[in-house]
Amino acid sequence: MTIIDPTLPLSKHLNARLHTVVPGGAHTYAKGDDQYPADLAPIISHGRGAHVWDVDGNEYIEYGSGLRSVSLGHAHPRVVEAVRRELDRGTNFVRPSVIELEAAERFLASVPTAEMVKFAKNGSDATTAAVRLARAVTGRGMVGICRDHPFFSTDDWFIRTTPMSAGIPEQLTLAFPYGDLDATAELLEQHAGQVACLILEAATQQEPPPGYLEGMRALADRYGALLVFDEMITGFRWSEAGAQGVYGVVPDLSTFGKALGNGFAVSALAGRRDVMEWGGLRHDRDRVFLLSTTHGAETHSLAAAITVMETYTQEGIAARLHALGERLAAGVTDAAAGMGVADHVVVRGRASNLVFTTLDENGQPSQPYRTLFLRQLMAGGVIGPSFVVSSALTDDDIDRTVDVVSQACAVYRKALDAGDPTPWMGGRPVKPVFRSRV
Repeated sequence: MTIIDPTLPLSKHLNARLHTVVPGGAHTYAKGDDQYPADLAPIISHGRGAHVWDVDGNEYIEYGSGLRSVSLGHAHPRVVEAVRRELDRGTNFVRPSVIELEAAERFLASVPTAEMVKFAKNGSDATTAAVRLARAVTGRGMVGICRDHPFFSTDDWFIRTTPMSAGIPEQLTLAFPYGDLDATAELLEQHAGQVACLILEAATQQEPPPGYLEGMRALADRYGALLVFDEMITGFRWSEAGAQGVYGVVPDLSTFGKALGNGFAVSALAGRRDVMEWGGLRHDRDRVFLLSTTHGAETHSLAAAITVMETYTQEGIAARLHALGERLAAGVTDAAAGMGVADHVVVRGRASNLVFTTLDENGQPSQPYRTLFLRQLMAGGVIGPSFVVSSALTDDDIDRTVDVVSQACAVYRKALDAGDPTPWMGGRPVKPVFRSRV
């Protein structure tokens, strides 16, 4: 079994250099070295399929690839070929390219509940455009967000609601709990005629309660708000049409990204024609600045998206992700039980989008125990802040992961028996992304 060199000398050196030139040492907070055990934050050299190699020469089985974006695996041959083909034809022009039409029509074939789509480069742009559009259509300023979902946008209307709110003035943002229709109705009644939209993920680590999404649809209609589904994670991982394709509830607007480009930068805002047209030219109302991005229609990223959508359909990728996740979840659960930590190392979520929870002696979420667990996984050649699978994983990869988890759980049991994970942490604990102080 692979044993990773815990010193990672070149990675440690490059991490220090990154912090000198990049605030936080990474371009995404979730990739920061504070999310990994002390002195065990590898710098990646390259990846292929479900494996990555760091600059120190260590090989890892990778989960949660690209923050869930690389669902087909790194350097997927079909995607790479489609991108390479477009690169030779030019990537950005002064007028729309034909591939913009092809990508839009392909997207709407995959997500038939939507009638129009506009592409951008990241999820935050798409969700903020949805909020802006909802405000324009309804003439209202307030936004209702689901407080139980971790992230919607880097823009002020959302970040003001997190502990990292420094530098952001008060926003017209309200929060409602997931799964509680009565609480949401009370919020809408309290602010009657003021809420432009309700934005939520249709599902994440739990399935929606029976009738919940239908109830949200009815509440939005009753109070004149738009219903917005953030499908950044659920898009493609739940089905080619996202969560709305699984649960049969049609939002007014929805936003897609992550898996759409298999790591290439592309996102999408989609929805009802009569709503989306507010951001177009075929009306006589005041214009809405919906989305206008210099790089939003780069040809190679749209070629990647088209190929991803075709691959999902032709190769049954959503079903494969689910099957791989089920195999992994069963293995991890059995390994934890076998080592007597089934109540402390817990796998949660839809099979195609698994996360793990690390609980202490009292059954409470624990960053120190997460640190211990991550360190043991990485020592065995498994890296990932979650157990989110890619379709490039093999059965052998899953089996090897389960073996590593079993060894990690054996150490976890020792720490529980000692009542202190510190000796096995290797240094300071990992930290939550959203926190008020460094």
